[in-house]
Amino acid sequence: MTNVDVKVENVTMQFRLSNEKVDNLKEYFVRVLKKEMRYSNFCALDSVSFEIKRGERIGIIGHNGAGKSTLLKIISGVMKPTQGKVQVNGAVAPLLELGAGFDPDFSGAENIYLNGAILGKSKEYLDNKFDEIVEFSELGHFIHSPVKNYSSGMRAKLGFSIATQIDPDILIVDEILGVGDEQFKIKSSEKMKEMMESGKTVIIVSHSINNIRTLTDIVIWLEKGTIRGIGDTQSICDCYMNEMRKVKEKS
Repeated sequence: MTNVDVKVENVTMQFRLSNEKVDNLKEYFVRVLKKEMRYSNFCALDSVSFEIKRGERIGIIGHNGAGKSTLLKIISGVMKPTQGKVQVNGAVAPLLELGAGFDPDFSGAENIYLNGAILGKSKEYLDNKFDEIVEFSELGHFIHSPVKNYSSGMRAKLGFSIATQIDPDILIVDEILGVGDEQFKIKSSEKMKEMMESGKTVIIVSHSINNIRTLTDIVIWLEKGTIRGIGDTQSICDCYMNEMRKVKEKS
């Protein structure tokens, strides 16, 4: 499995959802203690299996609720599957919810070291990369301010800069190909293309079929938690769009 970066084997992910509408925590705990809460299981992914070889650019498409983001979180290690297993060979940079893992009371500088450590990088490595990360983020002196004072755009810039400047083997992207202001969107898109052209393994989820057609070579089409199709980007996207047209015509 030396040339395989990601191997997903029979992955199933189930969530336990409450059927009750509860307005506050007190009511929730009262109902739990009285055993009045009723639940149902939701299967977000059902026995999903595939391999991603080193250097491949993979697109994942499907309707809202198809299981795309859940699959990315499992590959990234953010979530553990209910069943099955995932093997990942190499350092992963997940661009999922940029800045979601930041400690709001820490400064941007402190969060660089915190996030870098989570991504498996040593302090020495981060010391050497620190200036590059700060420069790319364009945060200037704000890098020493608490992240809780950052705008959403500033958090996104810092998150993107950390993930892309630490030289990951595998880049995982969920609908954030352009972040921050217009100038930074252009710069981040150029950085993404540079990483792709350098032979990184890239996994992208996007509702933009044009982005998928342009940026990927292979596509996985998810439908209701299962793989509907997998193969050449143009062929799978054509099938997906034909299906979408048929659904529109019926509605």
